[in-house]
Amino acid sequence: MARKSDTQGRLDDAARAGWLYYVAGRTQDEIAATMGISRQSAQRLVSLAVAERLIKVRVDHPIGVCLEYGAALQKRYGLQHIEVVPSDPAATSTTVGIAEAAAAEIERWLKKADPIVLAIGTGRTLKAAVDQLEPMECPQHRVVSLTGNIGPDGSAAYYNVIFSMADAIKARHFPMPLPVLCSSAEERDALHQQSIIQSTLNIGAEADVTFVGVGELGVDAPLCVDGFLAPDEMTALMQSGAVGEICGWVFGHDGLLLDHPINERVASVPIPPRDRSIVIGVGLGKRKEQAIAAALKGGMINGLITDERTAEHLLRR
Repeated sequence: MARKSDTQGRLDDAARAGWLYYVAGRTQDEIAATMGISRQSAQRLVSLAVAERLIKVRVDHPIGVCLEYGAALQKRYGLQHIEVVPSDPAATSTTVGIAEAAAAEIERWLKKADPIVLAIGTGRTLKAAVDQLEPMECPQHRVVSLTGNIGPDGSAAYYNVIFSMADAIKARHFPMPLPVLCSSAEERDALHQQSIIQSTLNIGAEADVTFVGVGELGVDAPLCVDGFLAPDEMTALMQSGAVGEICGWVFGHDGLLLDHPINERVASVPIPPRDRSIVIGVGLGKRKEQAIAAALKGGMINGLITDERTAEHLLRR
């Protein structure tokens, strides 16, 4: 039998210690006795399990203020889905809390017995959510990417999540083998005429539920940082009244898509119709407040997963 590496063996021990602590409810002294190690070693193994993301903790009890904010947002915008999670003032991550909530909602849809089409956008928050998914078998479902998986330099886009999702769940998945933005409207139209792209566009239009990130604009926003737009293009776009984007589709303060040449270059699948499907925006933070507010106002999304601080600011607008 092949000998396990020291690293793998330590991760095995960490997983065992983490299970004993978080699932079995054992104390660190009890873990130490069970595994034949010192209490300090048991403590370090439990910490390692958390650090290596071997342990995923979700809180199922709703918090009153979050429920109140959620109910108010649902009433104001007629949302079909709303979830407001607690805020952590000391958090340095922009995905903590909502990534776990988005993962739980994605799992809820994937556990349905009847076949569904689940569409998904791209971005840091959605990637963090997909990383939280538990392995499952979903051969009855189809998962389609709304956005391209090719970067401006031809490399695979890092924050496209369709392939990570395919690793976590056993469902048919349909990537969009295009960039988020094409070099011209003519190039976009030519690419969209390809049969394989037409198939993805058609499946995306049938989505029962869609999860998208709501992106802010600016020279330090993802569209610029990831190389899809030059800083001068971004500045001109904002001067035209743009405040946010979803899957590359740029919209203004009223939450309507801008009549702008940039939108003519977007290769993404159009956002599925909200009159017959649920489109859930996922995002939080001061930088995204204006974009989220506009998306809600214009009905670009009819579902939202955010945190209590963002929800409070949205209700004050």
